[in-house]
Amino acid sequence: AVCSMGNSTSRLYSVLAKTLSSGAVSQHQDCLEQLDPAQLDPIDPKELLEECQIVLQKRPPRFQRNFVNLKKNTASNHRPIRVMQWNILAQALGEGKDNFVQCPMEALKWEERKCLILEEILAYKPDVLCLQEVDHYFDTFEPLLSRLGYQCTFFPKPWSPCLDVEHNNGPDGCALFFLKERFELVSSANIRLTAMKLKTNQVAIAQTLKCHETGRLFCIAVTHLKARTGWERFRSAQGCDLLQNLKNITQGAKIPLIVCGDFNAEPTEEVYREFSNSSLNLNSAYKLLSPDGQSEPPYTTWKIRPSGECRHTLDYIWYSQHALNVNSALGLLTEEQIGPNRLPSFNYPSDHLSLVCDFSFNQDPDRLL
Repeated sequence: AVCSMGNSTSRLYSVLAKTLSSGAVSQHQDCLEQLDPAQLDPIDPKELLEECQIVLQKRPPRFQRNFVNLKKNTASNHRPIRVMQWNILAQALGEGKDNFVQCPMEALKWEERKCLILEEILAYKPDVLCLQEVDHYFDTFEPLLSRLGYQCTFFPKPWSPCLDVEHNNGPDGCALFFLKERFELVSSANIRLTAMKLKTNQVAIAQTLKCHETGRLFCIAVTHLKARTGWERFRSAQGCDLLQNLKNITQGAKIPLIVCGDFNAEPTEEVYREFSNSSLNLNSAYKLLSPDGQSEPPYTTWKIRPSGECRHTLDYIWYSQHALNVNSALGLLTEEQIGPNRLPSFNYPSDHLSLVCDFSFNQDPDRLL
């Protein structure tokens, strides 16, 4: 059977509707099951953004966030590389386990929340996108982002807590996306993190990419470390394992490195110090937003659970400071924007804020090693 997708708007709606559960779109399911994203036409991001905004028309508009220019007087003739880091909140956990007591269940409906997530991604147009808590990879993010020109990789947790939730959509995990028009994949590694020589439930993806414009190589990694207090030594061990893997992949920092992740660790934790003091010469990009360039933001996640208010800095973009420059970073939402009920909300789809940085290659990368 041949499925006619109609004009661009109805074609986009068919893709967006793929995970809608309402009876109004059930007639599309048989057609959608047969569609291979690789064989579909590319999507115009502006059209997809408009489609998302139609779905979201009853919700408040997106918050305004501005980029802060951090560029030193270093001339570069090449486009910067925009990297986005975001724990998007697994749908099964948001609805089932996370107990956001001030967030109405209506705000967590996947039909609209996925459009808020897509709207955020489309607004910032990252060249490389690193996501955690992705449990709608195969039915939403891979089909849509592949048609936007991204190469997509997903590595699920071996024992995802999403699987304990009734009517779940499969395991959550880390996902990495990069624009094929800008980069070529040189190598890729799916890493199951170990701690005390034991395999754990946490994972990472590390990919070496070649920039078409400059011919330069760099490694991009995404991870999500073990959550909760009491697990600090465990996170430290996971961080050591990840760093050792990245040392091997980058040939001891010969290849520039960017590591994105929800580390579930405040800057006071040992795992943070391990990354700060690593022989890979890493710095945390969002420190550069502080007046002295030495302090992390006051929060990257802010939510209210039954136990009370949780305001923490847990998310980071680490980078090889000898080989890469941070040209700009996206400012965080203010407390006033977030509002008294905190995150997630009708305005914002996750309990974690997205982090976005523009990077350029240092012209003399060996000088600072």
